[in-house]
Amino acid sequence: MNKREFIKLTSLAGVAALSGPLSSLAVPVTSAKTSSDDPKAPFVVPPLPYAYDALEPYIDKMTMELHHDKHHGAYVKNLNEAIKGTPFATLSLEEILHKVTTADKDKGIRNNGGGHYNHSLFWTLLSPKKTTPSDKLKAAITKDFGSFEKFQEKFNDAGKTQFGSGWAWLIVGPGKKLSVINTPNQDNPLMHNIVKEKGTPILALDVWEHAYYLKYQNKRPDYINAFWNVVNWDEVEKRYNNA
Repeated sequence: MNKREFIKLTSLAGVAALSGPLSSLAVPVTSAKTSSDDPKAPFVVPPLPYAYDALEPYIDKMTMELHHDKHHGAYVKNLNEAIKGTPFATLSLEEILHKVTTADKDKGIRNNGGGHYNHSLFWTLLSPKKTTPSDKLKAAITKDFGSFEKFQEKFNDAGKTQFGSGWAWLIVGPGKKLSVINTPNQDNPLMHNIVKEKGTPILALDVWEHAYYLKYQNKRPDYINAFWNVVNWDEVEKRYNNA
Protein backbone atom coordinates (compact mmCIF):
# COMPACT_ATOMS: atom_id res chain seq x y z
CA MET A 1 0.00 0.00 0.00
CA ASN A 2 1.46 3.38 -1.00
CA LYS A 3 1.11 6.57 1.03
CA ARG A 4 -1.78 7.93 -1.05
CA GLU A 5 -3.78 4.74 -0.58
CA PHE A 6 -3.06 4.77 3.14
CA ILE A 7 -4.27 8.35 3.50
CA LYS A 8 -7.51 7.52 1.71
CA LEU A 9 -8.02 4.45 3.86
CA THR A 10 -7.36 6.21 7.18
CA SER A 11 -9.57 9.14 6.27
CA LEU A 12 -12.48 6.83 5.45
CA ALA A 13 -11.85 4.70 8.53
CA GLY A 14 -11.76 7.73 10.79
CA VAL A 15 -15.11 8.95 9.53
CA ALA A 16 -16.67 5.51 9.77
CA ALA A 17 -15.48 5.17 13.35
CA LEU A 18 -17.25 8.41 14.20
CA SER A 19 -20.49 7.19 12.59
CA GLY A 20 -20.53 10.13 10.23
CA PRO A 21 -20.68 10.33 6.42
CA LEU A 22 -17.74 11.38 4.28
CA SER A 23 -19.21 14.89 4.11
CA SER A 24 -18.50 15.23 7.83
CA LEU A 25 -14.94 16.11 6.89
CA ALA A 26 -16.08 19.40 5.40
CA VAL A 27 -15.68 21.40 8.58
CA PRO A 28 -14.48 25.01 8.49
CA VAL A 29 -11.29 25.49 10.49
CA THR A 30 -12.11 28.74 12.27
CA SER A 31 -11.50 30.21 15.68
CA ALA A 32 -14.17 29.90 18.34
CA LYS A 33 -16.20 32.96 19.36
CA THR A 34 -16.22 31.83 22.98
CA SER A 35 -13.46 30.75 25.34
CA SER A 36 -11.14 28.29 23.62
CA ASP A 37 -10.69 26.45 26.93
CA ASP A 38 -14.40 25.88 27.53
CA PRO A 39 -16.47 26.86 24.47
CA LYS A 40 -20.20 26.45 23.93
CA ALA A 41 -22.09 25.14 20.91
CA PRO A 42 -21.96 25.40 18.00
CA PHE A 43 -18.46 24.07 18.35
CA VAL A 44 -15.70 24.80 15.84
CA VAL A 45 -12.21 23.46 15.18
CA PRO A 46 -9.66 25.82 16.74
CA PRO A 47 -6.82 26.76 14.38
CA LEU A 48 -3.40 25.32 15.04
CA PRO A 49 -1.11 27.79 16.82
CA TYR A 50 1.72 26.85 14.41
CA ALA A 51 2.18 25.69 10.83
CA TYR A 52 1.42 22.10 9.83
CA ASP A 53 5.12 21.38 9.28
CA ALA A 54 6.35 23.22 12.39
CA LEU A 55 6.78 20.05 14.47
CA GLU A 56 8.95 18.20 11.96
CA PRO A 57 10.91 15.97 12.08
CA TYR A 58 9.08 14.64 15.15
CA ILE A 59 5.51 14.94 13.80
CA ASP A 60 5.20 15.28 10.03
CA LYS A 61 3.18 17.81 8.06
CA MET A 62 0.85 15.30 6.39
CA THR A 63 -0.09 13.73 9.73
CA MET A 64 -0.86 17.15 11.20
CA GLU A 65 -3.05 18.10 8.24
CA LEU A 66 -5.06 14.88 8.41
CA HIS A 67 -5.19 14.81 12.20
CA HIS A 68 -6.29 18.41 12.67
CA ASP A 69 -8.48 19.08 9.63
CA LYS A 70 -10.01 15.67 9.00
CA HIS A 71 -10.13 13.73 12.26
CA HIS A 72 -10.69 16.66 14.64
CA GLY A 73 -13.02 18.21 12.07
CA ALA A 74 -15.18 15.08 12.02
CA TYR A 75 -15.46 15.05 15.83
CA VAL A 76 -16.67 18.65 15.83
CA LYS A 77 -19.25 18.16 13.09
CA ASN A 78 -20.59 14.98 14.67
CA LEU A 79 -20.71 16.57 18.14
CA ASN A 80 -22.78 19.50 16.89
CA GLU A 81 -25.19 17.06 15.25
CA ALA A 82 -25.34 14.77 18.29
CA ILE A 83 -26.35 17.50 20.77
CA LYS A 84 -29.10 19.03 18.64
CA GLY A 85 -32.42 18.91 20.47
CA THR A 86 -30.86 17.59 23.69
CA PRO A 87 -30.19 19.27 27.06
CA PHE A 88 -26.48 19.18 26.15
CA ALA A 89 -27.02 21.83 23.46
CA THR A 90 -26.92 24.69 25.98
CA LEU A 91 -23.89 23.47 27.91
CA SER A 92 -20.23 24.32 27.62
CA LEU A 93 -17.86 21.60 26.46
CA GLU A 94 -16.57 20.85 29.97
CA GLU A 95 -20.11 20.73 31.33
CA ILE A 96 -20.99 18.19 28.65
CA LEU A 97 -18.02 16.03 29.61
CA HIS A 98 -18.93 16.18 33.31
CA LYS A 99 -22.44 14.91 32.53
CA VAL A 100 -21.95 12.18 29.91
CA THR A 101 -22.47 8.60 31.03
CA THR A 102 -22.00 5.11 29.61
CA ALA A 103 -25.63 5.09 28.39
CA ASP A 104 -26.12 4.37 24.70
CA LYS A 105 -28.02 7.63 24.23
CA ASP A 106 -24.88 9.54 25.26
CA LYS A 107 -22.50 7.53 23.09
CA GLY A 108 -22.16 9.97 20.21
CA ILE A 109 -21.88 12.92 22.56
CA ARG A 110 -19.34 11.16 24.74
CA ASN A 111 -17.09 10.07 21.87
CA ASN A 112 -17.25 13.26 19.84
CA GLY A 113 -17.26 15.61 22.82
CA GLY A 114 -14.20 13.87 24.17
CA GLY A 115 -12.59 13.93 20.74
CA HIS A 116 -13.12 17.68 20.44
CA TYR A 117 -11.85 18.50 23.93
CA ASN A 118 -8.88 16.14 23.80
CA HIS A 119 -7.62 17.42 20.46
CA SER A 120 -8.21 21.09 21.28
CA LEU A 121 -6.03 20.58 24.36
CA PHE A 122 -3.45 18.48 22.54
CA TRP A 123 -2.65 21.15 19.93
CA THR A 124 -1.81 23.69 22.66
CA LEU A 125 0.52 21.23 24.41
CA LEU A 126 2.77 20.92 21.36
CA SER A 127 5.29 23.54 20.29
CA PRO A 128 7.99 23.90 17.65
CA LYS A 129 9.89 26.03 20.15
CA LYS A 130 12.14 24.10 22.51
CA THR A 131 10.85 24.53 26.05
CA THR A 132 11.81 22.95 29.37
CA PRO A 133 9.89 22.48 32.61
CA SER A 134 10.58 25.16 35.20
CA ASP A 135 12.23 24.37 38.52
CA LYS A 136 8.83 24.80 40.19
CA LEU A 137 7.12 22.27 37.94
CA LYS A 138 10.06 19.86 38.14
CA ALA A 139 9.89 20.03 41.92
CA ALA A 140 6.18 19.20 41.89
CA ILE A 141 6.78 16.28 39.52
CA THR A 142 9.68 15.00 41.61
CA LYS A 143 7.58 15.22 44.76
CA ASP A 144 4.86 12.98 43.36
CA PHE A 145 6.88 10.61 41.16
CA GLY A 146 10.32 10.46 42.78
CA SER A 147 12.13 12.11 39.86
CA PHE A 148 11.40 13.69 36.49
CA GLU A 149 12.81 10.59 34.79
CA LYS A 150 10.44 8.31 36.73
CA PHE A 151 7.53 10.51 35.69
CA GLN A 152 8.54 10.25 32.04
CA GLU A 153 8.86 6.49 32.34
CA LYS A 154 5.40 6.20 33.88
CA PHE A 155 3.88 8.49 31.26
CA ASN A 156 5.57 6.53 28.46
CA ASP A 157 4.24 3.28 29.90
CA ALA A 158 0.72 4.73 30.06
CA GLY A 159 0.92 5.46 26.35
CA LYS A 160 2.54 2.18 25.39
CA THR A 161 0.20 -0.03 27.41
CA GLN A 162 -3.06 1.64 26.35
CA PHE A 163 -4.63 -1.20 24.37
CA GLY A 164 -5.91 0.03 21.03
CA SER A 165 -6.79 3.70 20.71
CA GLY A 166 -6.63 6.13 23.60
CA TRP A 167 -4.70 8.77 25.51
CA ALA A 168 -2.02 9.15 28.18
CA TRP A 169 -2.53 11.95 30.72
CA LEU A 170 -0.77 13.90 33.44
CA ILE A 171 -3.52 15.18 35.72
CA VAL A 172 -3.82 17.33 38.82
CA GLY A 173 -6.00 15.94 41.58
CA PRO A 174 -6.98 17.07 45.08
CA GLY A 175 -4.22 18.82 46.98
CA LYS A 176 -2.39 19.53 43.69
CA LYS A 177 -1.29 15.88 43.57
CA LEU A 178 -0.05 14.80 40.15
CA SER A 179 -0.99 11.45 38.64
CA VAL A 180 -0.50 9.65 35.34
CA ILE A 181 -3.40 7.71 33.85
CA ASN A 182 -4.57 6.46 30.47
CA THR A 183 -8.05 6.30 28.98
CA PRO A 184 -9.52 4.39 26.02
CA ASN A 185 -10.88 5.96 22.85
CA GLN A 186 -11.76 9.64 23.46
CA ASP A 187 -12.51 9.37 27.19
CA ASN A 188 -10.74 11.86 29.43
CA PRO A 189 -10.28 12.74 33.14
CA LEU A 190 -13.14 15.28 33.04
CA MET A 191 -15.74 12.54 32.46
CA HIS A 192 -16.76 12.20 36.09
CA ASN A 193 -19.34 9.48 35.47
CA ILE A 194 -16.96 7.30 33.46
CA VAL A 195 -13.30 7.46 34.53
CA LYS A 196 -12.04 6.00 37.79
CA GLU A 197 -9.42 8.67 38.49
CA LYS A 198 -10.65 12.20 37.90
CA GLY A 199 -8.59 15.35 37.66
CA THR A 200 -7.57 18.35 35.61
CA PRO A 201 -5.50 17.33 32.57
CA ILE A 202 -2.32 19.36 32.06
CA LEU A 203 -0.43 17.10 29.63
CA ALA A 204 -1.93 14.74 27.06
CA LEU A 205 -0.65 12.37 24.41
CA ASP A 206 -2.84 11.00 21.63
CA VAL A 207 -1.94 7.35 20.95
CA TRP A 208 -4.58 6.69 18.30
CA GLU A 209 -2.87 5.30 15.21
CA HIS A 210 -3.99 8.28 13.12
CA ALA A 211 -1.70 10.44 15.30
CA TYR A 212 1.49 8.68 14.24
CA TYR A 213 1.06 5.89 11.69
CA LEU A 214 2.17 7.73 8.54
CA LYS A 215 5.61 8.37 10.02
CA TYR A 216 6.07 5.70 12.69
CA GLN A 217 3.87 2.87 11.34
CA ASN A 218 3.41 0.35 14.19
CA LYS A 219 6.26 1.78 16.30
CA ARG A 220 4.23 3.58 18.93
CA PRO A 221 7.16 3.72 21.41
CA ASP A 222 9.21 5.69 18.85
CA TYR A 223 6.38 8.20 18.48
CA ILE A 224 6.09 8.52 22.26
CA ASN A 225 9.83 9.15 22.60
CA ALA A 226 9.66 11.80 19.85
CA PHE A 227 6.77 13.54 21.62
CA TRP A 228 9.07 14.83 24.37
CA ASN A 229 10.89 16.98 21.80
CA VAL A 230 7.77 19.06 21.09
CA VAL A 231 6.09 19.37 24.51
CA ASN A 232 5.02 22.91 25.30
CA TRP A 233 6.14 23.03 28.94
CA ASP A 234 5.07 26.66 29.28
CA GLU A 235 1.49 25.60 28.57
CA VAL A 236 1.75 22.61 30.91
CA GLU A 237 2.89 24.87 33.75
CA LYS A 238 0.16 27.41 33.05
CA ARG A 239 -2.45 24.67 33.32
CA TYR A 240 -0.80 23.30 36.47
CA ASN A 241 -0.92 26.74 38.11
CA ASN A 242 -4.59 27.16 37.17
CA ALA A 243 -5.67 23.67 38.27
